Amino acid sequence: MIMTFDYTSMGFYTFDALCRPVTDIPPGGGTYFVDEFTIAVSGAAGSAAIVAAKHGLSVQAVGGVGEDLMGDWVLRRLADFDIDTANMQRCPDHTTSSSVVTTRPDGARPALHKRGATAGFFVSDDQIDRVLDTAILHVGGVGLMDRMDKGRTADVLAEAKKRGCRTTLDVFASTPDDLPLVRPLLAHTDFFMPSEEEAMALSGLTDFEEIARFLLDQGTGAVILTLGDKGAMYRDQQGNKIDLPAFSIDVVCTCGCGDCFNAGFATGLHLGLPMEDCLRMGQAASAQNAMGLGSQAVVTSLEATRAFMETTPTR
Repeated sequence: MIMTFDYTSMGFYTFDALCRPVTDIPPGGGTYFVDEFTIAVSGAAGSAAIVAAKHGLSVQAVGGVGEDLMGDWVLRRLADFDIDTANMQRCPDHTTSSSVVTTRPDGARPALHKRGATAGFFVSDDQIDRVLDTAILHVGGVGLMDRMDKGRTADVLAEAKKRGCRTTLDVFASTPDDLPLVRPLLAHTDFFMPSEEEAMALSGLTDFEEIARFLLDQGTGAVILTLGDKGAMYRDQQGNKIDLPAFSIDVVCTCGCGDCFNAGFATGLHLGLPMEDCLRMGQAASAQNAMGLGSQAVVTSLEATRAFMETTPTR
Protein backbone atom coordinates (compact mmCIF):
# COMPACT_ATOMS: atom_id res chain seq x y z
CA MET A 1 0.00 0.00 0.00
CA ILE A 2 1.32 3.45 -0.94
CA MET A 3 1.14 5.89 1.98
CA THR A 4 0.98 9.68 1.77
CA PHE A 5 3.86 10.08 4.22
CA ASP A 6 7.15 8.29 4.53
CA TYR A 7 7.51 9.29 8.18
CA THR A 8 5.16 10.57 10.86
CA SER A 9 6.73 11.92 14.03
CA MET A 10 4.28 12.08 16.95
CA GLY A 11 4.91 13.45 20.42
CA PHE A 12 7.22 16.01 21.98
CA TYR A 13 7.75 19.27 20.08
CA THR A 14 9.54 22.07 21.88
CA PHE A 15 10.82 25.57 21.29
CA ASP A 16 14.46 25.75 22.39
CA ALA A 17 16.67 28.75 23.06
CA LEU A 18 20.30 27.65 23.34
CA CYS A 19 23.54 29.39 24.23
CA ARG A 20 27.16 28.37 24.75
CA PRO A 21 29.53 28.14 26.45
CA VAL A 22 27.92 28.29 29.88
CA THR A 23 29.82 27.26 33.00
CA ASP A 24 27.85 29.17 35.65
CA ILE A 25 24.61 31.09 36.01
CA PRO A 26 25.28 34.74 36.94
CA PRO A 27 24.58 35.52 40.61
CA GLY A 28 21.87 38.01 41.49
CA GLY A 29 20.95 40.15 38.52
CA GLY A 30 24.32 39.77 36.82
CA THR A 31 25.12 39.08 33.17
CA TYR A 32 27.65 36.74 31.59
CA PHE A 33 28.43 36.93 27.89
CA VAL A 34 28.27 33.88 25.60
CA ASP A 35 29.75 33.18 22.18
CA GLU A 36 26.72 31.63 20.50
CA PHE A 37 22.96 31.91 20.80
CA THR A 38 20.29 30.28 18.64
CA ILE A 39 16.72 29.00 18.60
CA ALA A 40 15.51 25.64 17.30
CA VAL A 41 12.59 23.26 17.15
CA SER A 42 13.63 20.34 19.30
CA GLY A 43 12.10 17.48 21.27
CA ALA A 44 11.96 13.75 20.70
CA ALA A 45 9.47 14.22 17.87
CA GLY A 46 10.49 17.67 16.64
CA SER A 47 14.17 17.00 15.96
CA ALA A 48 13.36 13.68 14.33
CA ALA A 49 10.79 15.26 12.01
CA ILE A 50 13.19 17.92 10.77
CA VAL A 51 16.12 15.55 10.18
CA ALA A 52 13.89 13.14 8.27
CA ALA A 53 12.66 16.03 6.12
CA LYS A 54 16.22 17.20 5.48
CA HIS A 55 16.98 13.65 4.34
CA GLY A 56 14.22 13.94 1.74
CA LEU A 57 11.41 11.96 3.38
CA SER A 58 7.83 13.22 3.20
CA VAL A 59 7.10 14.00 6.85
CA GLN A 60 4.04 14.64 8.98
CA ALA A 61 4.22 16.23 12.43
CA VAL A 62 1.71 15.20 15.11
CA GLY A 63 1.75 16.96 18.46
CA GLY A 64 0.73 20.13 20.23
CA VAL A 65 1.75 23.77 20.61
CA GLY A 66 0.22 26.63 22.53
CA GLU A 67 -1.59 29.66 21.20
CA ASP A 68 1.50 31.78 21.70
CA LEU A 69 4.49 33.23 19.84
CA MET A 70 6.63 30.15 20.46
CA GLY A 71 3.91 27.99 18.92
CA ASP A 72 3.69 30.33 15.92
CA TRP A 73 7.43 29.96 15.39
CA VAL A 74 7.48 26.18 15.81
CA LEU A 75 4.79 25.75 13.16
CA ARG A 76 6.49 28.21 10.82
CA ARG A 77 9.84 26.48 11.24
CA LEU A 78 8.36 23.05 10.53
CA ALA A 79 6.79 24.49 7.38
CA ASP A 80 10.23 25.73 6.29
CA PHE A 81 11.13 22.06 5.77
CA ASP A 82 7.82 21.21 4.03
CA ILE A 83 6.66 19.19 7.03
CA ASP A 84 2.90 18.67 7.10
CA THR A 85 1.45 20.30 10.24
CA ALA A 86 -2.26 19.58 9.74
CA ASN A 87 -2.20 17.42 12.88
CA MET A 88 -0.21 19.84 15.03
CA GLN A 89 -2.87 20.96 17.47
CA ARG A 90 -3.21 24.35 19.14
CA CYS A 91 -3.88 23.54 22.79
CA PRO A 92 -5.64 26.57 24.29
CA ASP A 93 -5.00 25.69 27.93
CA HIS A 94 -1.26 25.13 27.44
CA THR A 95 1.78 27.13 26.45
CA THR A 96 4.20 25.72 23.91
CA SER A 97 6.70 23.33 25.50
CA SER A 98 9.88 25.42 25.75
CA SER A 99 13.43 25.14 27.03
CA VAL A 100 16.44 27.30 27.78
CA VAL A 101 19.51 25.14 27.12
CA THR A 102 22.78 26.18 28.76
CA THR A 103 25.39 24.24 26.82
CA ARG A 104 28.64 23.48 28.64
CA PRO A 105 32.08 23.62 27.00
CA ASP A 106 32.11 19.80 26.85
CA GLY A 107 28.76 19.68 25.00
CA ALA A 108 26.62 18.72 28.00
CA ARG A 109 23.33 20.62 27.94
CA PRO A 110 21.57 21.21 31.25
CA ALA A 111 18.22 22.79 30.52
CA LEU A 112 15.39 24.71 32.11
CA HIS A 113 12.13 23.35 30.70
CA LYS A 114 8.54 24.59 30.77
CA ARG A 115 6.16 21.67 30.24
CA GLY A 116 3.45 22.66 27.84
CA ALA A 117 1.22 21.53 25.00
CA THR A 118 2.91 18.15 24.58
CA ALA A 119 0.82 17.25 27.63
CA GLY A 120 -2.39 18.52 26.02
CA PHE A 121 -2.61 17.16 22.49
CA PHE A 122 -4.72 14.09 21.72
CA VAL A 123 -5.21 11.98 18.59
CA SER A 124 -8.96 11.51 18.18
CA ASP A 125 -10.72 8.80 16.19
CA ASP A 126 -11.46 11.18 13.32
CA GLN A 127 -7.72 11.93 12.98
CA ILE A 128 -6.46 8.36 13.03
CA ASP A 129 -6.68 7.68 9.28
CA ARG A 130 -4.59 10.74 8.51
CA VAL A 131 -2.07 10.12 11.31
CA LEU A 132 -1.50 6.53 10.17
CA ASP A 133 -1.29 7.32 6.45
CA THR A 134 2.44 6.70 6.83
CA ALA A 135 5.06 4.02 6.16
CA ILE A 136 6.90 4.69 9.44
CA LEU A 137 5.31 5.95 12.67
CA HIS A 138 7.72 7.37 15.24
CA VAL A 139 6.56 8.14 18.77
CA GLY A 140 8.90 10.31 20.80
CA GLY A 141 8.36 11.71 24.26
CA VAL A 142 6.48 9.11 26.28
CA GLY A 143 6.34 10.43 29.82
CA LEU A 144 5.52 14.00 28.74
CA MET A 145 2.37 13.31 26.70
CA ASP A 146 -0.06 13.38 29.60
CA ARG A 147 -3.30 12.80 27.67
CA MET A 148 -1.81 10.34 25.20
CA ASP A 149 0.10 8.46 27.90
CA LYS A 150 -3.19 7.28 29.46
CA GLY A 151 -3.55 4.49 26.93
CA ARG A 152 -4.13 6.38 23.69
CA THR A 153 -0.54 6.03 22.46
CA ALA A 154 -0.84 2.25 22.82
CA ASP A 155 -4.08 2.36 20.81
CA VAL A 156 -2.42 4.35 18.03
CA LEU A 157 0.61 2.07 17.89
CA ALA A 158 -1.56 -1.06 17.84
CA GLU A 159 -3.61 0.33 14.96
CA ALA A 160 -0.42 1.33 13.16
CA LYS A 161 0.81 -2.25 13.28
CA LYS A 162 -2.56 -3.51 11.97
CA ARG A 163 -2.19 -1.17 9.01
CA GLY A 164 1.34 -2.31 8.23
CA CYS A 165 3.29 0.70 9.51
CA ARG A 166 6.78 0.20 10.88
CA THR A 167 6.96 1.65 14.37
CA THR A 168 9.78 3.27 16.33
CA LEU A 169 9.64 4.50 19.91
CA ASP A 170 11.64 6.86 22.11
CA VAL A 171 10.87 8.07 25.62
CA PHE A 172 11.34 10.83 28.13
CA ALA A 173 11.93 8.70 31.21
CA SER A 174 13.97 9.09 34.36
CA THR A 175 12.90 6.43 36.87
CA PRO A 176 11.63 2.84 36.92
CA ASP A 177 8.23 4.36 37.78
CA ASP A 178 7.91 5.30 34.09
CA LEU A 179 8.01 1.66 32.98
CA PRO A 180 4.21 1.19 33.30
CA LEU A 181 3.79 3.92 30.66
CA VAL A 182 6.24 2.26 28.29
CA ARG A 183 5.49 -1.46 28.74
CA PRO A 184 2.06 -1.41 26.99
CA LEU A 185 3.67 0.22 23.95
CA LEU A 186 6.46 -2.26 23.41
CA ALA A 187 4.31 -5.08 22.02
CA HIS A 188 3.42 -2.72 19.14
CA THR A 189 6.96 -1.36 18.66
CA ASP A 190 9.35 -2.66 16.01
CA PHE A 191 12.34 -0.64 17.24
CA PHE A 192 12.68 0.77 20.76
CA MET A 193 15.48 3.35 20.86
CA PRO A 194 16.23 4.74 24.34
CA SER A 195 19.49 6.33 25.43
CA GLU A 196 21.63 4.40 27.87
CA GLU A 197 20.44 6.64 30.72
CA GLU A 198 16.79 6.17 29.82
CA ALA A 199 17.20 2.41 29.44
CA MET A 200 18.94 2.10 32.81
CA ALA A 201 16.24 4.18 34.46
CA LEU A 202 13.42 2.12 32.97
CA SER A 203 14.95 -1.25 33.73
CA GLY A 204 16.73 -0.52 37.00
CA LEU A 205 19.72 -2.37 35.51
CA THR A 206 23.23 -1.25 34.56
CA ASP A 207 24.57 -4.05 32.34
CA PHE A 208 23.67 -3.28 28.73
CA GLU A 209 23.12 -6.91 27.74
CA GLU A 210 20.80 -7.41 30.69
CA ILE A 211 18.99 -4.20 29.83
CA ALA A 212 18.48 -5.27 26.23
CA ARG A 213 17.19 -8.69 27.31
CA PHE A 214 14.84 -7.09 29.82
CA LEU A 215 13.37 -4.76 27.19
CA LEU A 216 13.04 -7.51 24.60
CA ASP A 217 11.18 -9.55 27.20
CA GLN A 218 8.62 -6.71 27.38
CA GLY A 219 7.70 -7.44 23.76
CA THR A 220 9.52 -5.01 21.48
CA GLY A 221 10.88 -6.38 18.22
CA ALA A 222 14.32 -4.85 18.66
CA VAL A 223 16.23 -2.66 21.10
CA ILE A 224 18.72 -0.02 20.02
CA LEU A 225 20.70 1.59 22.82
CA THR A 226 22.43 4.85 21.95
CA LEU A 227 25.57 5.00 24.08
CA GLY A 228 27.04 8.42 23.38
CA ASP A 229 30.76 8.28 22.64
CA LYS A 230 30.64 4.50 23.21
CA GLY A 231 28.58 4.01 20.06
CA ALA A 232 25.36 2.03 19.67
CA MET A 233 24.16 -1.53 20.19
CA TYR A 234 21.34 -3.43 18.49
CA ARG A 235 19.62 -6.57 19.78
CA ASP A 236 16.47 -8.18 18.43
CA GLN A 237 14.06 -11.04 19.05
CA GLN A 238 15.82 -13.22 16.47
CA GLY A 239 19.10 -13.04 18.37
CA ASN A 240 20.83 -10.64 16.00
CA LYS A 241 23.51 -8.49 17.60
CA ILE A 242 25.24 -5.42 16.18
CA ASP A 243 27.72 -3.23 18.07
CA LEU A 244 29.07 -0.11 16.42
CA PRO A 245 31.64 2.47 17.58
CA ALA A 246 30.83 6.17 17.58
CA PHE A 247 32.13 8.60 14.99
CA SER A 248 35.15 10.62 16.09
CA ILE A 249 34.05 14.26 16.23
CA ASP A 250 34.54 17.44 18.22
CA VAL A 251 31.37 17.86 20.26
CA VAL A 252 29.73 21.28 20.46
CA CYS A 253 26.28 20.45 21.88
CA THR A 254 24.57 17.11 22.54
CA CYS A 255 21.03 18.54 22.60
CA GLY A 256 18.82 16.39 20.37
CA CYS A 257 21.45 13.80 19.47
CA GLY A 258 19.26 10.79 20.26
CA ASP A 259 16.31 12.34 18.45
CA CYS A 260 18.41 12.90 15.33
CA PHE A 261 19.64 9.31 15.58
CA ASN A 262 16.03 8.16 15.40
CA ALA A 263 15.45 10.05 12.15
CA GLY A 264 18.69 8.89 10.59
CA PHE A 265 17.80 5.31 11.45
CA ALA A 266 14.34 5.77 9.94
CA THR A 267 15.93 7.16 6.79
CA GLY A 268 17.85 3.92 6.45
CA LEU A 269 14.64 1.93 6.89
CA HIS A 270 12.94 4.07 4.25
CA LEU A 271 15.80 3.41 1.82
CA GLY A 272 15.73 -0.33 2.50
CA LEU A 273 19.29 -0.41 3.80
CA PRO A 274 20.75 -3.34 5.75
CA MET A 275 20.30 -2.98 9.51
CA GLU A 276 23.93 -2.09 10.16
CA ASP A 277 23.73 0.72 7.60
CA CYS A 278 20.48 1.99 9.17
CA LEU A 279 22.32 2.20 12.49
CA ARG A 280 25.29 3.97 10.90
CA MET A 281 23.01 6.51 9.29
CA GLY A 282 21.42 7.12 12.68
CA GLN A 283 24.84 7.63 14.20
CA ALA A 284 25.85 9.97 11.39
CA ALA A 285 22.77 12.15 11.89
CA SER A 286 23.42 12.22 15.63
CA ALA A 287 27.11 13.04 15.24
CA GLN A 288 26.44 15.87 12.81
CA ASN A 289 23.88 17.26 15.24
CA ALA A 290 26.50 17.26 18.01
CA MET A 291 28.87 19.36 15.90
CA GLY A 292 26.69 22.48 16.09
CA LEU A 293 24.50 24.44 18.49
CA GLY A 294 20.82 23.65 18.26
CA SER A 295 19.10 20.44 17.22
CA GLN A 296 19.77 19.45 13.59
CA ALA A 297 22.11 22.44 13.10
CA VAL A 298 24.73 20.63 11.01
CA VAL A 299 22.44 18.10 9.30
CA THR A 300 21.70 19.44 5.82
CA SER A 301 20.83 16.64 3.39
CA LEU A 302 20.95 12.92 2.75
CA GLU A 303 23.92 13.42 0.43
CA ALA A 304 25.84 15.25 3.16
CA THR A 305 25.01 12.57 5.71
CA ARG A 306 26.22 9.86 3.34
CA ALA A 307 29.44 11.79 2.71
CA PHE A 308 29.92 12.15 6.46
CA MET A 309 29.54 8.39 6.89
CA GLU A 310 32.16 7.73 4.22
CA THR A 311 34.76 10.22 5.37
CA THR A 312 34.52 10.46 9.16
CA PRO A 313 36.62 8.03 11.23
CA THR A 314 35.24 6.16 14.20
CA ARG A 315 36.62 6.08 17.72
